[in-house]
Amino acid sequence: MTDKSTSNAQPYPNGVMINAYPDSIGCELLDTMWMLRKPDLEGVFSLFYVLPTFFHSDLDRGFSVIDYDINEDFVSPRDLEIAAELGMGFKFDLVLNHMSVGSLQFQDMLQKGDESDYRDFFIDWNEFWSGHGDIGPEGYIIPEQKYLDRLFMRKPEMPILKVRFPDGSERPYWNTFYQEVNYQPLTIDDLEGIEGLPSEHAEIILIRINTAIAAQQDFSELTLDGYREQLMNIVEQKRQYLGQMDLNAGSEKVWEFYDETLQKLSGYGAEFVRLDAFAYLHKAVGETNFFNKPGTWEYLERLKHLAANHGLTLLPEIHAEYGSGLHEEVAAQGFPVYDFFLPGLVIDALDRGLNTPLLRWIGELDETGIHTVNMLGCHDGIPVLDLRGKDVDGEYREGLLTDDEIEAVIENILARGGRIKNLYGPDGRKIAYYQVNATYFSALGEDEQKLLLARAIQIFTPGIPQVWYLDLFAGKNDYAAADRGGTGGHKEINRTTLSLADIENGLQTEVVRQQLQLLRLRNTHPAFSGTLEIHDTPSDRLHLTWRDGDAYAILEANLRSHNFSVTHRGGPGRDGVMRFVR
Repeated sequence: MTDKSTSNAQPYPNGVMINAYPDSIGCELLDTMWMLRKPDLEGVFSLFYVLPTFFHSDLDRGFSVIDYDINEDFVSPRDLEIAAELGMGFKFDLVLNHMSVGSLQFQDMLQKGDESDYRDFFIDWNEFWSGHGDIGPEGYIIPEQKYLDRLFMRKPEMPILKVRFPDGSERPYWNTFYQEVNYQPLTIDDLEGIEGLPSEHAEIILIRINTAIAAQQDFSELTLDGYREQLMNIVEQKRQYLGQMDLNAGSEKVWEFYDETLQKLSGYGAEFVRLDAFAYLHKAVGETNFFNKPGTWEYLERLKHLAANHGLTLLPEIHAEYGSGLHEEVAAQGFPVYDFFLPGLVIDALDRGLNTPLLRWIGELDETGIHTVNMLGCHDGIPVLDLRGKDVDGEYREGLLTDDEIEAVIENILARGGRIKNLYGPDGRKIAYYQVNATYFSALGEDEQKLLLARAIQIFTPGIPQVWYLDLFAGKNDYAAADRGGTGGHKEINRTTLSLADIENGLQTEVVRQQLQLLRLRNTHPAFSGTLEIHDTPSDRLHLTWRDGDAYAILEANLRSHNFSVTHRGGPGRDGVMRFVR
């Protein structure tokens, strides 16, 4: 019966994981807990990945963390008690590379400057690059070209934020991701201490300055009538920051902070901790400063020991081309990895009616025993470019899809209403699309049968299935939210908040109820703790079997018509066949 059967024992939790923000459903986490306690969802989920607005944060929908205390606006201790009653473990994020400018550590540095205990908690750009470049006209070191050419950049400008210290000096600090500088308007009282400035003149200057602040005008263009230095000192005292500041992993205080945070997350009921942006953490002159080796491995090993002390499993999050082999390297170090390849492969298989690339990946997972958390949609985009090949040490390793096939997937998603985000090189030029943003249902052309088959393929693929709440309810692209979000609004296309009425109505629809059937099977059936059998079929069919002793679950699917069946035996409830046809 079988062509291949390889042991794929999983030492990690093996249930189904729901994924949402604390306020994705209703107004607070308690509303999601209300949903999870409904009889319709009994036995469907055993893990919950709650995104980091669970904590105090101020940007990037939670990924600019101020501190890892519970955000009382959305979360209460009662939510954690309900999760424990349901036997549900959590997955939380630890954002390794950066923290908010609103953090205690950054604010302490702003107030105390060189006297702050957190002076080295963040990375002083000029100290880092000292001796490896020249000071430019803006007061920060411009690294030598040979270093710039290697530097991986997330934005077109230099990754720095100029920080004003209490002594009036401007210090450039490393800022890989977002930054914003604003000034609060002045009042007439702010100008009282300027000697020799008549009150009527002060009012005129006040209008000039506040007009410039409102228009975000360059202050050097202002006429300040001989009072420039005094006035600019007052203006700069009103400077406010918004952004995510890179942490200095060379500081022991940072590692003490990581350990304290892991302990805190364990106390909330975490089983998994997702390491967000970990590949940016290790920095060294002459490196790309994205997944530097061996430095990144050394950091991960140290983090693994800290996590083990708190009973936690770490899940490093890494976006990289399949051809780079980074997913294999991370797995070889004893970590589960995110399966960022499955979403694009499933879309490709269902659009072309072809099983070859998809089965190549499923077979590779089965043969290697790599532990994964897989997904269809998530809070970010659909990572199609991860499927590419790459030159490694002068040898090209092919991708799971060719560049032309990847482009076809991207074009299909865009034609169905998706949005895109770009990456840039050091010269400010666009390198490529980074993510394509859409709900998974819309990416499939809002075809319910395709969504059901995609879900079936997900649960039969090795790994822990992670389910984005909006995909469960067949959510469509939210163009109004994306437009309201401005330049960074592409992600909001896939983050629609569902009301309690939306949940009640959704639970009456076939596409939701049938997904729940499939997910409950995956969450409770013992076959999925056994071995996977991949059967030979024509190129437009799938035939997969999970087996553990006498228990089994079988998926048989037609990738062209998208009709499929799931046969199961030996699990909770009755044995039977679930048929899904148009």
